[in-house]
Amino acid sequence: MTSPPTGNLAREFTESVRPPADVAAAVAWTLLTLLSVYLPVVNQTPLRVALGLPLVLFVPGYLLIAALFPRNDDLDWIERVALSFGLSIAVVPLIGLVLNYTPWGIRLDPILGALSLFVVSMAGLAAYRRLSLPDEERLTIPAVETLAAVRSELFAPGQSRLDRNLSILLVVSIVAALATTVFVVAVPKEGEHFTEFYILGADGKAADYPTAFDGGTPQWVTVGVSNHEYRDVAYTVETHAFNQTFDPATNTSTVDRTVLLDSYAVTIPHNQTDERRVNFTVPDTRFNKVEFLLFAGEVPAETVSGQARVNASSRDLHLWVRVR
Repeated sequence: MTSPPTGNLAREFTESVRPPADVAAAVAWTLLTLLSVYLPVVNQTPLRVALGLPLVLFVPGYLLIAALFPRNDDLDWIERVALSFGLSIAVVPLIGLVLNYTPWGIRLDPILGALSLFVVSMAGLAAYRRLSLPDEERLTIPAVETLAAVRSELFAPGQSRLDRNLSILLVVSIVAALATTVFVVAVPKEGEHFTEFYILGADGKAADYPTAFDGGTPQWVTVGVSNHEYRDVAYTVETHAFNQTFDPATNTSTVDRTVLLDSYAVTIPHNQTDERRVNFTVPDTRFNKVEFLLFAGEVPAETVSGQARVNASSRDLHLWVRVR
């Protein structure tokens, strides 16, 4: 009795544990998407969107279908593709719904982590179920057969020059349509250019601001600046104490006293937000207003003060205060 050659055993073992090509491709696509999101340079390119859309709209459903129906005759490929899109649209919102009730919430990192975990889990289950079947029952990807059938249909032997040219035009049109769709999705038109400027109270909400306190006591708020200008912007945030009076006879307000309490500069990339705690101390009871000014780019000279400085700012916020 002779034992099988060692090379045959190694080949059989490798084939038995090698993941199916489509499952491996889905996992590889997920890894590429993660790299496109977290690599510093790549995540600013359209590649992030081009890889992310299939991960959200197709890959989860495809792997779930592959795990549920591992046999070649369970479903035809049209049904598999259609169900892959449909189940992906159902699975991803469910993942978001579950995350909404966790401490992580619905943010980019938790969603990508949960989606990647789902993909890897379904890929492992799909590979296990498919490799457990006999070779003749396993799902196979008829890529070669499909390409051959398409080629024979479009470029059949003996067709006229006109038919061949029309077939070439059809293929070019399909490729151009797909390329245009990918370009429109991956490179969307720029939206409105704007900057968000806001202040938050002690609980991180737009409430409970320090509006009544003793003069000379330290107070604080959280100041947030969000850049949606489609470019890096150098911002300067100033905090001033004003004494502003109103003359009912002329229906005008006058700033007769002002002092700079705090100032800082920050450069924010597009679609990023800077939030920080800003401390200020109103010196005495001669002031009744705390003004927060945002400047984008150049800051006016120190000689520009009071209401003129407010008018020169890009955004301004204020708190009416009662200083004891």
